[in-house]
Amino acid sequence: MQDQFDAISEPRRREILHLVKGRELAAGAIAAAFEDVSRPAISQHLRVLRECGLIKERRVGTSRLYRVDPSGFKDLRQFFSAFWDERLELLKEEVELDERNTDARFN
Repeated sequence: MQDQFDAISEPRRREILHLVKGRELAAGAIAAAFEDVSRPAISQHLRVLRECGLIKERRVGTSRLYRVDPSGFKDLRQFFSAFWDERLELLKEEVELDERNTDARFN
């Protein structure tokens, strides 16, 4: 999971993930979206994302197509869900307490 955290800590990689979320793009199209970054640098970012399992690469002839691999986010999702679930439970308890207090005032 540390590899995934390291990968998404880099802003350009997060931008790449947004580009290939829900669609498949060629490496050239991804690189074209970053005018201020060299193609080799984008290739390196793609390699990091691929090696940690956040994107998949598919070769068609000489082209390389990339898309998000949802299964690569499983551990990250579980990690963050633990915090989210805890916060939701606290919110639920607060709402229920408020409802009980409101009911008590009107009865």
